[in-house]
Amino acid sequence: MSDAPRKPKKPQHVYTLVVEVGRKSGDGLPKKATGAGLMCYASGVDEAEAVRETVAILKQADMAPLDVTGYGTLEERKAQGHEIEPDEIELMQKALDDNAVIVAQVTPYYGDDRD
Repeated sequence: MSDAPRKPKKPQHVYTLVVEVGRKSGDGLPKKATGAGLMCYASGVDEAEAVRETVAILKQADMAPLDVTGYGTLEERKAQGHEIEPDEIELMQKALDDNAVIVAQVTPYYGDDRD
């Protein structure tokens, strides 16, 4: 074992992300959908790490991430005046406890829904 002091582990936070995905074979979206918006809760030491992990996991799930919008941590969202439901807080806590990405909601897009 080395005598070098260990760096303290940076605390994990949970970030709320909305990921827009396009179509890809095997993505599991409805047949006529042109893409979807995914509300995700992702843990990371910072938002950039949470985004990277989310994109990587979605790609592994045969999804095609196109754009990610971050809405910050629970504390940041509260400071911005967002109303946050208890079930949303539970999912955020699960993402933190499991060091995971949780897809909380999938909204398929049809035609020009994104405009």
